[in-house]
Amino acid sequence: MSSIRIGLGVDFHQLVEGRDFWLGGVKVPHHKGALGHSDADVLLHAICDAMLGALSLGDIGVHFPDTDNTYKNIDSKILLARCAQLIGEKGYGVVNVDSTLCLQAPKIKAYVPEMQAVIAEILRIGLEDVSVKATTTEKLGFVGREEGVTAHAVVLLEKIAK
Repeated sequence: MSSIRIGLGVDFHQLVEGRDFWLGGVKVPHHKGALGHSDADVLLHAICDAMLGALSLGDIGVHFPDTDNTYKNIDSKILLARCAQLIGEKGYGVVNVDSTLCLQAPKIKAYVPEMQAVIAEILRIGLEDVSVKATTTEKLGFVGREEGVTAHAVVLLEKIAK
């Protein structure tokens, strides 16, 4: 296996009334939240999938299935930490994360530094190694109609020297 691995993760969640909106481990004030078995943090889920995929370990649903009540309403920061542990057990660590959130509203610029700090702390990397960007879909599609949110993440892993 190569000493450097790249993974890509993508996640989607429906937006509904009556749920908290968690993005990047941060509760973002909004009249809607993401629907899911866990806290439905689309950004952390995409990062988890990128990490797992880089080492061909399946996806988040394989490790934390929505059929298991153990994960009902679980904080996705716990899932990210467990994914970091899984890749660590394979002898790898995260070098950097590049991610993009696709949502029409709310604007998240003010929350990005906190998201970066949360992700960096869990993954034990520097703030400068975590990129969180956001874009709208110019009111097109389910994201533009505020029916859902998506996230994309790319993660670079490197073999840890022993």
